[in-house]
Amino acid sequence: MGRYIIRRVLQSILVFFFATALIFSMVFALPGDPIRALAGERSQSEAVRNALREEYNLNDPLPVQYGKYVWGLMQGDFGADFRGRPVSETIKQRVPITARLALVAFLFEVIIGISAGILAGVRQRGFFDSLVLVSTLTVISIPIFVLGFLAQITFGLKLGIFPVAGIKEGWISYILPGLVLGSVSLAYVARLTRSSLVDNLKTDYVRTARSKGLSHNRVVGVHAMRNSLIPVVTYLGIDLGALLGGAIITESVFNIPGVGGAVFDGVIRQEGTTVVGLTTFIILVYMIMTLLVDVLYAVLDPRIRYD
Repeated sequence: MGRYIIRRVLQSILVFFFATALIFSMVFALPGDPIRALAGERSQSEAVRNALREEYNLNDPLPVQYGKYVWGLMQGDFGADFRGRPVSETIKQRVPITARLALVAFLFEVIIGISAGILAGVRQRGFFDSLVLVSTLTVISIPIFVLGFLAQITFGLKLGIFPVAGIKEGWISYILPGLVLGSVSLAYVARLTRSSLVDNLKTDYVRTARSKGLSHNRVVGVHAMRNSLIPVVTYLGIDLGALLGGAIITESVFNIPGVGGAVFDGVIRQEGTTVVGLTTFIILVYMIMTLLVDVLYAVLDPRIRYD
């Protein structure tokens, strides 16, 4: 296990440099002058523009800009926007908000998604199984921004159960956007749990457990579910990384000032350093979650060994 973890960490470092270099080149290769965009409709002298371009290394070739960015990143510096505010401050301010939203969405995925998948798998071809398959397919087919608007109209405006936008009312403000954010993943978790459980219930080791006289609950809960959860944990781990990274559409629809909203604002204002810094943070979260998921494989299934 130790050698595997070291190998995965080294692979993650290579992936990190490749991904950040790709994103850096794409963001700073976009057309337009961010210094002119910073001034807006106000007049700006050429001397001021040149000074700002020199300050933010925009006159350097792209590889040199990336090298300076990585050097600062190795010292814990994510850069600064064109107003002089460090990107790390934006991360500290936005991440807790996105983390609360991600936690609510993740709990919906785990509790509702896995429970629905287990019940559908145990009662295969029954009414509940058909209900789960049809409802999850419907949710997957609807764009997330449409789900967001429908949720706002139904549960916010008409029924008045949850706030429509913002986070001023505390944790209750995160329930509706959290449900919308986790809805598609919840549907995938339910279908994945159901299909995995159905496959495992047909295996030889399950038939052997039943032939030994074990109860139905023990056969399903201990023997079948242990292996059935492996692909589910994989999906949940990667999806948690995506949730923590921020959801641009959901945060925009519900006016939540999280990481996704900061990335969106950075793109609109052509704040390349902000977009790259926040995206770098998202990549780090992805890599950590993927590594944790790989390690959990051996915990869930003792037959899996990496050394």
